[in-house]
Amino acid sequence: MATLSRNTIFTNVALTPEGGVWWEGMTEKPPARLIDWQGKEWTPQIAKETGAKAAHPNARFTAPASQCPTIDPDWQKPEGVPISALIFGGRRATTVPLVFQAFNWSGAVYIGATMGSEMTAAAAGTIGKVRRDPMAMLPFCGYNMGEYFRHWIALQRNLSQTPRVFHVNWFRKDDEGNFVWPGYGENMRILKWIVDRARGRAKAKETPIGWMPNYEDLDWTGLDFSKERFEQLQKFDRLAWRSEVMGHEELFLDLHEGLPKEMVYERELLICRI
Repeated sequence: MATLSRNTIFTNVALTPEGGVWWEGMTEKPPARLIDWQGKEWTPQIAKETGAKAAHPNARFTAPASQCPTIDPDWQKPEGVPISALIFGGRRATTVPLVFQAFNWSGAVYIGATMGSEMTAAAAGTIGKVRRDPMAMLPFCGYNMGEYFRHWIALQRNLSQTPRVFHVNWFRKDDEGNFVWPGYGENMRILKWIVDRARGRAKAKETPIGWMPNYEDLDWTGLDFSKERFEQLQKFDRLAWRSEVMGHEELFLDLHEGLPKEMVYERELLICRI
């Protein structure tokens, strides 16, 4: 919120009478009157009667990154900075755990290549259906994605030490449809484990899809989060992952031209493990 307090462009949000912006969830209590994202009058009563939202589900903002109060001061350092870890992430309600670490660089590229998110209002299609988005680059890559994967794999040849690679999913839900992980500031607990893993200070257990933290490996100070709840977040369901791997195959069929053999090998290894 501090980042977007000035010099910010908003799209598809509601306007307050004072000329400010508002969207669902921004405040605990909605304003008494707004102009919605379509330019129509909106009140809590109208919302109650019609279900109309003041802001579009895909409302956005853009602001200079330099305004973020927590950004690293070296973020634009001309000579670059060492990279110890890379994090991929997708929005998944099921199947994919809160966090896991790739076994090696080839496996890491496979994780990035097959990552996906369930469709939201941001994309055309069936909401909830998994949309594969390799490295979150599918809409932006200007050449064949198979060649893009090959480029990632080739990077290892020129590195004395490869960064540790992780996958996070903050959006797993329980049987009632509620998010299991509280998110927001609590994400730092997972990021701390990632940093500690990259520095060789944290333990993990081996699973068919990668290394995962044990409940005892995370810092739970100040948060009442049970071991049972955590294990629900980290659950590896073999049957669900069989379906997941089939989704990977569909992606590879679409990207068969130029697809590096390492991706096929990694898929076979994953099949063997599950």
